[in-house]
Parts: sequence; structure tokens; C-alpha cells
Amino acid sequence: MFYNRFNFNLIIRLLVINFLAIGLYYLISKTELWFTIVGLSIILLINILSLYFYINQITKDIQRFVEGVKTQDNTLNFSQKTSKGVFPELYKFFNELIRINKDMQLEKDSMFQLIKTILEQIPTGIIVLKGHPQHTEKTEIFFFNEAATNLLNIPSYKYWHRIVQHIPQFAKEIEQISTGGKRFMEIKVQDKVIQLSTEVIPLNLYQTDYTIISFQNIKDEIEQKEAEAWNRLIGVISHEILNSITPISSLSDTVNSMIFNKHDLDNEELEELKPAIQTIKRRSEGLLDFVKAYRLIAELPTPHLEYHTIGEILQHIKVLMQPFASERSITLKVEQTSSRINVEIDLKLIEQALINLVTNSIYALENIKQPVIEIGYRLEQNKLYLEVSDNGKGVEPDLLRKIFVPFFSTRKSGSGIGLTITQNIMKMHKGNLEVNSTPLEKTTFSLVFKYP
Repeated sequence: MFYNRFNFNLIIRLLVINFLAIGLYYLISKTELWFTIVGLSIILLINILSLYFYINQITKDIQRFVEGVKTQDNTLNFSQKTSKGVFPELYKFFNELIRINKDMQLEKDSMFQLIKTILEQIPTGIIVLKGHPQHTEKTEIFFFNEAATNLLNIPSYKYWHRIVQHIPQFAKEIEQISTGGKRFMEIKVQDKVIQLSTEVIPLNLYQTDYTIISFQNIKDEIEQKEAEAWNRLIGVISHEILNSITPISSLSDTVNSMIFNKHDLDNEELEELKPAIQTIKRRSEGLLDFVKAYRLIAELPTPHLEYHTIGEILQHIKVLMQPFASERSITLKVEQTSSRINVEIDLKLIEQALINLVTNSIYALENIKQPVIEIGYRLEQNKLYLEVSDNGKGVEPDLLRKIFVPFFSTRKSGSGIGLTITQNIMKMHKGNLEVNSTPLEKTTFSLVFKYP
């Protein structure tokens, strides 16, 4: 190896210098051979200078190599010295390290280009700051994709303070969550109002602070979802109203034809009118109940949040629903009623949500052999699931989206508001209502809370 050769050369040179120095000392002290002394002194000086240049050469080459690695100078090359240099193995090693460093840099650059190309193709705006949004004068923009340019309608600025000057409202909203988080914002860009869902992620990589800002326009998506929801709602409401109005209109025509141009009615004619009038009254009351149900969905009370244990909630539901289930020969299993896990809820509203789910399960178990309803909970990925499961008829895949539409029901006598109310209750608790159904095997409705 090169260091063995270096050590050998160094030792030989030092021995020669020491031998010459001892000989020179002896000649000076014991003899007067001045020509020999001068000649030996010159040889000693030449050997000392040779040793100096010998060490200095390798030192400079090592310094060049280190500087080249630091500055990522891939043009540095020691090929000539691999055959003629003092240490050919050392220079081969230098060249190999330079080649590896060059390959790593090329791989790094190609990966950066790949990620950059991917980020340019996505519809989400991405801005990466080298620093923090608060330090507006010093913060450099490390990356700015095309979607960000289109959404904000600005060029790809190099510094954050240019965005602050151009869109101060956007910059101010970003500063509110500069330490990390999500935010919904509505800003005006060239006389056009856009709604952005924004997230800020601060990072520290290799002792350098970065801030990733991602945002996307959700206005169009919200409007589309709202239009779809309104269309489904209007369809259901129209259906219900038509079901009530059609017989009322028909019977009104019948009654009108019976009394048209008549001043007096005999008993037989009055008896014929009674069923029609009663039907009109009944359908009018049905229409009134429908309107009341609609108001019930829209006017849920604001939740009064308090901490309650899961065991307490499950125990209340067991007491409330056990008689109802027993009347229909349904096995109601409520487990884990001793759980001490706390959750912040409005107990009355959550009880109403569970009652709605258990009631739906009871009706879904009609004509099912060995009907069973299970109520329990589970914790999974920072979420708490309160679950109501049954082995009833279940929900067909094509109906899963419709069951949460107000007034949609698969039961002839169903109001179609139970699941809608339950879903609204969960939204008030910043949670969600989920369903997973395999008809005639197992259907599970879950009240999903954030936990802890």
C-alpha cells in the first residue's frame, strides 16, 4: 500500500540525513578535510531539501484533493501521477474517490430533477423556502412549481419578500401557520376570489431550515360537491313532496267535481266526500311531518362538550336499547362497559346518534335467523371508533352513497333522517360517520372521534 511505501521512503531518507549529519560532525571535530566537509555539507543540504520537497509534494496533492471534494470539483484528476507520481496507489485512490463522488453527485442531481419534474406535474402549488416566512428580506425561494405560478398568478420569484409585496394577504396567512399546520384561506388574486387549502411544513436538513408551503384551489371542487349534494337533496325532496301532493291534487279535483254547481248535498254525497277529505288531511299531515323532519336536520343544537368515559356511554346505550331489542328476540351484546377511556362529547347528542344506529340495526334484522347486534369500541391510529355491528340485510354497494342523503330510506316506513342527523352530530364533534357492509354477513357503522 502507498502508506507502506511512504513510510519506507521516509525512514530511508531520515537515516541517510542522520548518517550524513553524524559524518559531517565527525569530520568537523576530528579532521581538517575542508573540501570533504564542504562536499558532505552540500550532499546533506540536498537530502534535506529533497525530503522537504518530497513531503511538500504529497501535502499539496492531498490539499488539492480535499479542496476538490469540498467544492465538488469533478474536473480534478491525478491520472498522470498514477504512473509517474511518488505514490501511484495513493493517486489511484484519489481518482477513485473523485469518480465515486462525481457519480453520487450525478445521481443526486438526477433524483432532484426527477422530483422536480414530478412536482411540476401535480396540480398542487408547492413553494419551498430556504429559511422562515417571517424573515422576509433574507428568505430565499428554493423551489416554485408551475401550479403555484398559475394559482397565485405571479412569476417564479427568487425571494419571499417579492410574494409579500405582490400578495400580502397570502403571505400573512402563511405566517399564521409558519411553525406548521393547515389553514383554509380565501384570497383575492387579480379581482378573482380563490379558496385555498394550505399546509406549511418546517424542516431542518443538514443544519439548514426549510419551509414547505403546499396549497390547492378547492373552490371548484367544493362547488361541484355542493351541486351534487343539492341535486341529490332536491331529488329526494321533490320525490317526497310529489308523493304527498299528487293524491291531494287528485282528490281535490274529485271533491271539486262532486260539489261543483251544487248548493246542497245529501247524506250519500257527504259520506262519499268523507274518505277523500280524510285522505287529504292525512297526506297534508304527512307533508307537514316531512317539513318538520327537515327542520330537525337543519336545527341541531350546539353541542355542550364534557368528558365522559366510554364505559359510561356504552352502559347508557345498553340500558336504553336492551328492552327494544329483547322485544324482537335480538341478542344485544354491549362489551367493555368498564372502560375508563375519556372522550370529550355532548352525551345527549352521542346517545341520540347511537340510538339511531341501533334502531337501524334492529329494523335491518327483520326476518334474520339468530339476529345479533354488537356495540363496542376500538382505538386505531389516533382515532377512537364507537361501533354498532349487526348481521342483518346490510347495505348494497350502490346505495352506500345515498344512505346519508336526507329523507332517503330503504324502509317503506322510514323517515330517512336518522343517518343524516347522526352524520351531522359527528361533524359537530369534528368526527365522522363511517360504514362498512357485507350484506347478510356483517354491517358496521362507526362513530369516529379524534383521540387523544
